[in-house]
Amino acid sequence: MKEETISVCDLSQRRSDFCYIEGDIRVDRDSSTIYFVNPHAEIPSDGFWKIRPYARKTDQRAMSSVTELKVKPLMNSRDLPSCSVTHSVPVIVFSTAGYNGNLFHDFSDVIIPLFLTSHHYNEEVQFMITNGKTWWRNKYGKLLRQLSHYEIIDFDNDHRVHCFTKLRVGLTEHKEFSIDPKIKSFNGYSSMQEFRNLMMDSYSLSRRTVTQIRDGEKRKPRLLILSRNRTRKLRNVQETIKLSKKLGFEVVVADDGMTRDLSRFARIVNSCDVMMGVHGAGFTNMVFLPAGAVIIQIVPYGRLDWISTVFFARPAKDMKLKYLEYDISMEESSLIEQYPSDDPVLKDPISVHRKGWNVAAGIYLFRQDVKLNLNRFKGVLVDAKKLLHQKI
Repeated sequence: MKEETISVCDLSQRRSDFCYIEGDIRVDRDSSTIYFVNPHAEIPSDGFWKIRPYARKTDQRAMSSVTELKVKPLMNSRDLPSCSVTHSVPVIVFSTAGYNGNLFHDFSDVIIPLFLTSHHYNEEVQFMITNGKTWWRNKYGKLLRQLSHYEIIDFDNDHRVHCFTKLRVGLTEHKEFSIDPKIKSFNGYSSMQEFRNLMMDSYSLSRRTVTQIRDGEKRKPRLLILSRNRTRKLRNVQETIKLSKKLGFEVVVADDGMTRDLSRFARIVNSCDVMMGVHGAGFTNMVFLPAGAVIIQIVPYGRLDWISTVFFARPAKDMKLKYLEYDISMEESSLIEQYPSDDPVLKDPISVHRKGWNVAAGIYLFRQDVKLNLNRFKGVLVDAKKLLHQKI
């Protein structure tokens, strides 16, 4: 009777490819190859699989910077390269190339998928990073140490042959910036609540849930305004601050200088009840908000509802946050200063989107600032306060 073969690599998933190997495994940096011997493993038709371990596999621009690895089964251990160092725990191999450096992609493409792939090991797992960046490891060191007890292996600069008995290359991803608790991953079920608990533990954040504001209570809810300095700037931020204070908020404005120190900024975010700003990566910091806090996303002009929904509206709800959205009108957009009133950019954004995302993003994300109609926006701030009066 023919023995059943064990599947090694899954290249069928929409967002990411991955391989899981058990056996006699050797990772050879010089040939960018993961060799292994397991007599029960399937053998690919080409003799090896190719994999780029980054969770955005259909995005050619992102994947172009990700090192390609070969996963190659061998029939005999004598054909394997000799071990330089032998490890006693499983290893997860992943890349920090792609769009890393953008906070949203740091979390959506790597950190949340890494959590999904690793947290069931209860820290008894080692990480091997390709396309590694020292600043990335330093920035997220507190989080990485919550997931693994072991020193990170720098694939690019470590020329030793590393030997393991269990290896996973590539990360699991469910959806943008979130986790689907109904999907059973390799190591079981997970949720954004578990991930947020990890965030709270990693950065020693004390507020897990907002405190409901009761009728007649004089406590001022704390409003964090995400201030952008390059694109999608809020032009009347000072007037917005003044209005917010008049409505009873204590206001904190986050600029680039404040956000550079992630640990410090995580504590500031966690102290707030409401986060507002124009659509952008800064909203990724919602992972540090207490449950029941309110998100106010200001969506720029140009039919950007899909990206605001997928990137932040749905994840906010998965994180047990309350969500409000403010779609700006054409009159609130700086695009009216750049284009005549009958230009398709203003009259027919859909026609611009038909030219491709790069064209649309180049205009609506990178050439546009916002000046809020405060008479109109006031209602959103009032609604945010009402939400804080509701039970969590």
